[in-house]
Amino acid sequence: MERENQEYISIVNATENNLKHVSLKIPKKKITVFTGVSGSGKSSLCLDTIAAESRRELNVTFPSFVQQFLPKYGRPEVERMENLPVTIVIDQKKPVANSRSTVGTYTDIYALLRLLFSRVGKPFVGYSDSFSFNHPSGKCERCEGLGVVTELDIHKLVDFDKCLNDEGVIQWPAFTTGAWRWKRYAYSGLFDLDKKIKDYSKEEMDLFLYSPQIRLKNPPANWPKSAKYEGIYPRMYRSIITSKEGQLHKKELDRIVSTFTCPECHGARLNAKIRSCLINGKNICEVSDMPIPEAAEFIRQIDDPLARDIKTEILKRMNALIEIGLSYLSLSRGTDTLSGGEAQRIKIARYINSPLTDMMYVLDEPSVGLHSRDIQNLKNSLIKLKEHGNTVMIVEHHREVIALADHIVDMGPEAGINGGQIMYQGSYENLLKADTVTGRMLRTKTPMKMEYRKPTGWYQVEHAKLHNLKDLSIKLPLGVMTVIAGVAGSGKSSLMEYFMSQYSGEVISIRQKDIGINLRSTPATYLDIADAIRALFAKANHVAQAYFSFNSKGACPACQGKGVIISDMAYMDSIETVCEVCHGTRYSEEVLKYQYKGKNIAEVMDMTVRQAIQFFEDADFVKKLDTLVQVGLGYLHLNQSMTTLSGGELQRVKLASKLDERGQIFILDEPTDGLHLDDIRRLMKLFNRMTDQGNTLFIIEHSLDVMKDADYIVELGPGGGLAGGSLLFAGTPKEMLEAERSVTREYLRESL
Repeated sequence: MERENQEYISIVNATENNLKHVSLKIPKKKITVFTGVSGSGKSSLCLDTIAAESRRELNVTFPSFVQQFLPKYGRPEVERMENLPVTIVIDQKKPVANSRSTVGTYTDIYALLRLLFSRVGKPFVGYSDSFSFNHPSGKCERCEGLGVVTELDIHKLVDFDKCLNDEGVIQWPAFTTGAWRWKRYAYSGLFDLDKKIKDYSKEEMDLFLYSPQIRLKNPPANWPKSAKYEGIYPRMYRSIITSKEGQLHKKELDRIVSTFTCPECHGARLNAKIRSCLINGKNICEVSDMPIPEAAEFIRQIDDPLARDIKTEILKRMNALIEIGLSYLSLSRGTDTLSGGEAQRIKIARYINSPLTDMMYVLDEPSVGLHSRDIQNLKNSLIKLKEHGNTVMIVEHHREVIALADHIVDMGPEAGINGGQIMYQGSYENLLKADTVTGRMLRTKTPMKMEYRKPTGWYQVEHAKLHNLKDLSIKLPLGVMTVIAGVAGSGKSSLMEYFMSQYSGEVISIRQKDIGINLRSTPATYLDIADAIRALFAKANHVAQAYFSFNSKGACPACQGKGVIISDMAYMDSIETVCEVCHGTRYSEEVLKYQYKGKNIAEVMDMTVRQAIQFFEDADFVKKLDTLVQVGLGYLHLNQSMTTLSGGELQRVKLASKLDERGQIFILDEPTDGLHLDDIRRLMKLFNRMTDQGNTLFIIEHSLDVMKDADYIVELGPGGGLAGGSLLFAGTPKEMLEAERSVTREYLRESL
């Protein structure tokens, strides 16, 4: 009996987020899929409870000194968990943005390639480290191993017709007159503040623009004691251009700098000496630039005995990338250019051949961004992970991935506070018979739309060559709903990017990034209704609005509006405890005495969007809340941090703010990512309504259900990367069924 229990992961009474006292057993060394409508509690159970507790327990085994360098995981709300394996979470988070990180360095293939060239390459130019573009002996001196050169246009930064006392003399946010960076020049005592910059002497100009860091000999009294003087040029490069500040103000930075391929190394990142080392006529840069299948074939052709063991390891890792559907990538591709789905699949490839066993791999929607053709590669990779003796848990909506599972957990019945329950557990065959939303959707095939809207006009794209587009010329319809289809990396986003650059009018692009959120962003603040709610409370109670903000006068004095008390434990993890004064509400006791319609501000802000609509009824801002319901986000809380939302949820929040638009062109980048089949159906009703309002929709999408409801489809391919960028088909979904060149055709037929 004990042995039987060890074959299962046991969870007892989980209440994390919206989970309602969930208890279950998950079979070990099997594939278990967690599914259900968006917001039903899948991630809360799988990631925030099971995976989080496993990783927390593992971290506790390390010495306290080591723990301070490890990620911090709070104890999830669960009574008991048993038989947890060591867990590896494979999510869609990209590697930390780094201009020096590439597919090759991230997968460690480039490290092996460096070793190969140091042993086999001719002439010998150095050991393995020398082939690194991060090493002094290997990197190009002109671009510092980045492959690109960024140059500052000083005439766009400094107005030479002004003096230092004039407003806007240095045109950067932190250099405004009176700001601390401006003071580093004005208070240095080196310059006449009323003298125009263009009238400076050569010595003054060199000092103002190019001086390295120097300590002033006789500084004025208002000069900070520890400060050093530095010229504009080196200060901009050191403090802004190469720092996070530059990333935060990218639009401003793009105005004053120009970035171009390094003229010295031509983007190769390595210096001429290292590039002179060849194997079969190719240097390491040329091999890194090849698509991975081509690079793998090059490695196979090397017959030097010294290369035998290294070749085997390189090919094993390259084949893993090919098997997972990333053959269109090159080793030199920057990781900051990868999508979330691509980053996740690279992580999977890293673990496919791992010698570790009896691990638990938790994957968050690995099918995102994959064409139906590539799903089979993903399924094979997941099976490999299981066959190595591991437990695989997947949060997923895709039909084929759900069908792959040995065990399925269906969450629901709805989202948010109406979810958090297990509606079904068992096999795929029995799920098809189950009376759940997922069961009903899986056994129902979406029919193809047979009547199509007629375009109100056409936009001619001429000779598009952006990225992998192959001199593409195509007419794009206006006034209808168009799906841009094709395998991953086929050029879909490139086509839309080119269209936006050429189209003279405004285009509304809705993507899963660039939403503009921070830790304090909530649905209430994003929709700009928080002030309106505070105003209602202020009017009803005859006090200032500031009392109803936990960032202002309304903050709990004990926790300063955080809701928790953080205790610093030196080398140990910091301990968070719910504030005993405000009990986590964040507001002071005085503020909570004020009410509106029998509720205090904390109770109101904790309402879901649907509850708030009923509560406020006729308030003007209810219309804004209703837009969230229309995009399927009625389960969000008004005070919920936007940082807790998925990429798909963030995208729909942005979409909600644009629902009243008329006659606009929208580009939506895979809006169904992370959506349940039922949620996709609801979203398509919304897209059809937007199109009927006179808008043009271009939807980059892999979902066959979306294609079947479109008016027009443009398919690019046939492959990804260099194998893509060609037009395979343009026409109605019905016409696609007869298109011989279409890669998507057979999958569309099977779905009917």
